[in-house]
Amino acid sequence: MNHVFRIETHGPACHEFTQEIAAWLGNLQARDGVLTLMVRHTSCSLLVQENADPDVQVDLLNWLDRIARPADHPTMGWITHRDEGPDDMPAHLKAAVLPVSLQIPVARGRMQLGTWQGIYLVEHRRAPHRRQVAAMFQTS
Repeated sequence: MNHVFRIETHGPACHEFTQEIAAWLGNLQARDGVLTLMVRHTSCSLLVQENADPDVQVDLLNWLDRIARPADHPTMGWITHRDEGPDDMPAHLKAAVLPVSLQIPVARGRMQLGTWQGIYLVEHRRAPHRRQVAAMFQTS
């Protein structure tokens, strides 16, 4: 079974869409299997991360900004790809260190996430975007 999740973003943020995935699996009447997710863009990422304390996402985004600053920052003078704006190449760098695909086991129709885990699309660009996450559920 395949599906595409569409996520509207409005600048750098962690967008949790765990419940949307769970609802889709419920509509499928999924049982046991594997869920594969892949983001169809090169300047955002997917992540399983804590969903209980929003400070975790704030700290994650701040850390990412420290390791890949906008291309117009003085420390990023080595960047040559600037055609799509000063945040584009740093977004590609961030997507290179975070996953762009995930595999999640499903048992009895439920994702086997931990108590405080959620699934996030991590937007790395400043401008609004319409992101797509391809999903495939395979039964075991």
